[in-house]
Amino acid sequence: MHVLGIVGAGATTLCDRLAAQLDGRVATVESLPESATEPESTDGVAAAYGLSPDGNWVGAGDDRDLDGLLDDLSAEYDYALLSGFPDARVPTVALAGADAANVVAEAETADAADVASLAAEIDSHEPHVTLETLVERAKADPLEVYAGAIATFTGRVRAKESEDDDPTLSLEFEKYDGVAESKMDAISTELEARDGVLRVLMHHRVGVVEDGADIVFVVVLAGHRREAFRTVEDGIDRLKDEVPIFKKETTTDEEFWVHDR
Repeated sequence: MHVLGIVGAGATTLCDRLAAQLDGRVATVESLPESATEPESTDGVAAAYGLSPDGNWVGAGDDRDLDGLLDDLSAEYDYALLSGFPDARVPTVALAGADAANVVAEAETADAADVASLAAEIDSHEPHVTLETLVERAKADPLEVYAGAIATFTGRVRAKESEDDDPTLSLEFEKYDGVAESKMDAISTELEARDGVLRVLMHHRVGVVEDGADIVFVVVLAGHRREAFRTVEDGIDRLKDEVPIFKKETTTDEEFWVHDR
């Protein structure tokens, strides 16, 4: 799922204009004032939803942060447009000089913004992918009718390897644009040539990934469990050995690029 934030006066208006230009399912998320975040429900209910006969729905609750909401949306939507989240670590459009953490484009007003350029901009950035995103993609594959197994691997940021280690606060990943993706595609294609292996999907996140968060996913759709398990293990081993991705580790005591060690 590709994500773009918009901040400043008219952000919601620009979200609506841009959504009409995007080819795929679009979710919009608007930052609400503190007083509007409580669900309109009875005591003891953490979330409330309204659903119409034609499938339209609205919801309110108190148990989601932005990252968690994007994780939930990523398996079902192609795009997410965020209105009014200046601190979000996502590519962001700033209107009328508004401040944001990661500004990639600017416009004086919502009406003056070039939505065709922004539609191309959102596709040029790293997508938001979760394990559920890849599992749902595997289940939607035309070959899934022959599959009796889906095996997965999730790599995450580990705080410590031993009790005496300085805790790891985050890892930062960089990769050669295009090269890493091409190598992962090649590995997937080679693994899919095995008997009984129907589809291999991989994704490695870039940027800063904090302690406890997910880093890398491998999903294998296969006829039987043995082929699925073996291919998941070989897939993550080859990804770590062959794909050019560089890692910087930040601990409570120091910061260093792992390949320099």
